[in-house]
Amino acid sequence: MFEAFRKHTKIVMIFLFLLIIPSFVFFGVERYQGFGGDEKVARIEGHDITRPEWDQQHRVETDRIRQQSPNVDPTLLESDALRYATLERMVRDRVLAAAASKANMTVSEDRLSRIFAQDPGLASFRTPDGKFDRETFQRVTGRTPEQYEASVRADMATQQVMLGISGTAFTPPALAATTINAFYDSREIQVARFGPEAFASKVTVSDADIETYYKDHAAQFQAPEQANIEYLVLDLEAAKKNINVSEADLKSYYDQNAARFGTKEERRASHILITAPSSMPAADRAKAKAKAEELLAEVKKAPNTFADVARKNSQDPGSAEKGGDLDFVTRGAMVKPFEDAMFSLKKGEISNVVETEFGYHIIHLTDIKPAVVPPFEQVRATIENDVRSQQATQEFAKAAETFTDAVYQTPDSLKPAAEKLKLTIQTASNVARTPVPGATGPLASRNFLNALFAPDSLQRKQNTEAIEVGSSQLASGRVTTYTPAHPVPLAEVKDKIRAQLVNERAAVLAKTEGEAKLAAWTAKADGATFGAAMTVSRRDAASQPLPVIDAALRADAAKLPALVGVDLGAQGYAVVRVNKVVPRTPPPAELAKQEQTQVGQSVAAAEDAAYYNMLKDRYKAQILVPKPADPLPGAAAAGR
Repeated sequence: MFEAFRKHTKIVMIFLFLLIIPSFVFFGVERYQGFGGDEKVARIEGHDITRPEWDQQHRVETDRIRQQSPNVDPTLLESDALRYATLERMVRDRVLAAAASKANMTVSEDRLSRIFAQDPGLASFRTPDGKFDRETFQRVTGRTPEQYEASVRADMATQQVMLGISGTAFTPPALAATTINAFYDSREIQVARFGPEAFASKVTVSDADIETYYKDHAAQFQAPEQANIEYLVLDLEAAKKNINVSEADLKSYYDQNAARFGTKEERRASHILITAPSSMPAADRAKAKAKAEELLAEVKKAPNTFADVARKNSQDPGSAEKGGDLDFVTRGAMVKPFEDAMFSLKKGEISNVVETEFGYHIIHLTDIKPAVVPPFEQVRATIENDVRSQQATQEFAKAAETFTDAVYQTPDSLKPAAEKLKLTIQTASNVARTPVPGATGPLASRNFLNALFAPDSLQRKQNTEAIEVGSSQLASGRVTTYTPAHPVPLAEVKDKIRAQLVNERAAVLAKTEGEAKLAAWTAKADGATFGAAMTVSRRDAASQPLPVIDAALRADAAKLPALVGVDLGAQGYAVVRVNKVVPRTPPPAELAKQEQTQVGQSVAAAEDAAYYNMLKDRYKAQILVPKPADPLPGAAAAGR
């Protein structure tokens, strides 16, 4: 039956069109949008944020990130954590907008006008006669000027909401000093470590122990589902291959852009400058010009003396000592009157006196490098690539439509789409449902992997739809073989379990030994053995575990030296002797001021967060979807 549908696609589409359109007339578009498209993801004061709104906002934000950072990791952009962060920002914006509205906060026309007048970005949309280019603004920003103005008003109004808190934050010097001292606080310590490795030989683990652990922790020993796949990628580079460029087009492009492929004419000149800026009194400028005319007559009589005359008389500090030499330059490197005169001379000629904004010049043209234009055949490949690149965006749009249709029309094979668009079918093995670290292209796209592991793709081995996996990049794939999640046999993990149990039990023995030593050394210090003394702080852990640092800094400074025990879990146990407090060297006044400012900023941020949380409660803000358990990709590594 489905085959009949595929063979008569156009007839089916006409039938569906006639069936659906009357339904829109009678029931309205909103009714159809309500089915599955209006899932509520957040609510603020009774107003909902729907999933389509969330998806749209996230697309806007990720597109902006891609434009600003083309090499950004696509795994990061499609992560659940980043999507959730977008939703949190949407909720924050709406909470602050509600607060601004309730407080009747507005932005005056005068203030808005001043902001727009000072915005360098808006200045670029003004024409030479000072008019605002509305059409260009809409094309570049995707918004009308009215929409932009409304967004600026809203942003400024919501900023006022938080400014009342952050703008009045105050940090007394005593509070700042306490905070800073806690950060820089140092202790001199000695450590005795009791590591599990020293007790491993005393631990016995039986096969029964291993089997029991395996059964009790079955979830730890599950091999994840995996699939072998094949897939196609359509991007701008692939689209360029399908562009037909005639030889006539290439030669026409060459004729119109020949100067781009070669080198411009370069000229080398020396000059004598008598400075006379426009601000100089007219009488003084006249004297400067007369001086230049006098020097011109001198070098005209003896052109070979030009360099010597320049050294003695030129007032250009950059070239005078080099006899006035300016080296080779192309058009556009000099001010226009100077350039026009220089490029009108023949090699060896000396100009008349040339006036510029800097004063009066005498120019001696010493050499010419003519422009060089390579022959067509030499730059043909570059021209072809340029022409293809210019047409690639338009061609990609056409190819994307063909690609989307082809992977749908032949759902059980990617070959027809590949042949039609001259694409290469790629393969990948052991692909998981989530992107692995270091993945690139479609294999880094969460949307693509979700489509591959959708029930329809797994059960029928059909092509996925065309999925956007990057900027101007589509992909479609199909599962060739699928292995569901399954328990890993005990034999494969037996050694791993044994090592884990040995370490756990050895850590318990290490802790027992450490606690016994702590009790003995506390009762009688003689015989205690510690490592070398070291100074530690929150800024410098001296390679010690964080629990050791925390225990040392919590020790009562009034009762030093003191012994403290630290349970290091799987790493065993430590007995720490805290000898003394190591005072901080007072910082320079400028650094102390910076530190106090930073503390003040932290306090202001904390007050902002507390105030915003209060506003969330006041306006009954709720996020209705669960927060992802995983942090942003790379965050965990950065935190280690």
